[in-house]
Amino acid sequence: MRRYYIDNIRWATVILVVIYHVIYIFNSITTEGIIGSITSFHGQDVVQYLLYPWFMVILFIISGMCAKFYLDGHSGKEFFKARTRKLLVPSTIGLFVFQWIQGYFNMAISDAFSNIPDVVPKPVLFLIMILSGTGVLWTIQLMWLFSVLLLLVRKIEKGRLEKFAEKTNIVVLLLLGVLVWGSAQILNTPMIVVYRCGIYGFCFLLGYYVFSHDSVIERLAKYCVPLLAAAVVLGVVYTVVYYGENYAMSPVVNCPLAIAYAWIACLAILGGAKHWWDKTNAFAAFMTKKSFGLYVFHYLALSATAYTLVTYTNMPGIVIYGLTLIAAFVGGILIYEIVSRIPVIRWCVLGIKKEK
Repeated sequence: MRRYYIDNIRWATVILVVIYHVIYIFNSITTEGIIGSITSFHGQDVVQYLLYPWFMVILFIISGMCAKFYLDGHSGKEFFKARTRKLLVPSTIGLFVFQWIQGYFNMAISDAFSNIPDVVPKPVLFLIMILSGTGVLWTIQLMWLFSVLLLLVRKIEKGRLEKFAEKTNIVVLLLLGVLVWGSAQILNTPMIVVYRCGIYGFCFLLGYYVFSHDSVIERLAKYCVPLLAAAVVLGVVYTVVYYGENYAMSPVVNCPLAIAYAWIACLAILGGAKHWWDKTNAFAAFMTKKSFGLYVFHYLALSATAYTLVTYTNMPGIVIYGLTLIAAFVGGILIYEIVSRIPVIRWCVLGIKKEK
């Protein structure tokens, strides 16, 4: 049976990711590797504080849940093969085939080309562009890594954790937030701060072992209203307390308030979506099919548009915001529609295999 609430959470979160990135590239809080502020009004930066603590966490939880549903009907070997094609191939081979274009714009925006000596060989410069082109693909790189880890964990625990986790009640779910906070303190890369392997890996496993049980989600659905209210309060308090500080770096990103907000928000979203949004329509079905492609390509359309408009025009900041937002959605889906139709390239960039 299709769990539409999971589809809806995924594509809705991707939409929020796109909106976040439009604000992020022009924000006045984290200024490295972006264009920076183009308006005198900076109130839109609040959106970053409201979204950043939880929107990647919920995607890793959902990824873990979907891993469970897939493995219920497939072998570990089939799972590994499918995840490698869908996640690892686009985030490695895809960099060489296509995503180096993203690397070019990332380097242009950060003015990296002017800081690289002319003596650097062109092949080396291309490799730098490839690495810079990773961009949003760090997410699927980690999802593949956690999928491999999951196969090892399954061999060790032999299904005992699944039976135990099915009994998880609302009190235990709330207390799991303490472990989530603990996981957020470990396995964080020092330079590239998005690789928060501890919290994302732990939440992926929670998605597989805990939230994949319908009974657990039903319990969350019963408490979705107070959970949503608590998430709103925590989000407002967190934003007020830390506004102006770098929300993406320690100590803010891993502080107790940020993790509490992230965890309660995820519980509220899972319960609320199950309660009110376990259904579909034409738009939801469309977004379910296109959300992965939108996620992969939106930042290329976004960054190319933002860089071009800021560099070569004198448009007002609010107009640039609007055009960049439109380009992110329309351009992201358009690039996906084109690439997904090109044989070989679509396998390299999107993991789409040839249909029999």
